[in-house]
Amino acid sequence: MECVDAVIIFDDLTPQQVIARLLPDVLVKGGDWAGDCIVGREEVEAAGGRVVSAPVVPGYSTTEIVRKIRESAVVTGGDS
Repeated sequence: MECVDAVIIFDDLTPQQVIARLLPDVLVKGGDWAGDCIVGREEVEAAGGRVVSAPVVPGYSTTEIVRKIRESAVVTGGDS
């Protein structure tokens, strides 16, 4: 995806520290999260960035995408 600059895997329970260090111009979170519950919101907005809630589209969650990949691997005989 052209609009994605980086993907970061983190071991903490939340991405709070990663967001605070990176301070993205735009932080996008699924619309199922209340604005006051978005981790990193305060840091991003304090640095002049903005937080955007993306609409939730059925079948396109991370969980659903991973499930489809795993099912495909089982059907095609790939490693799981």
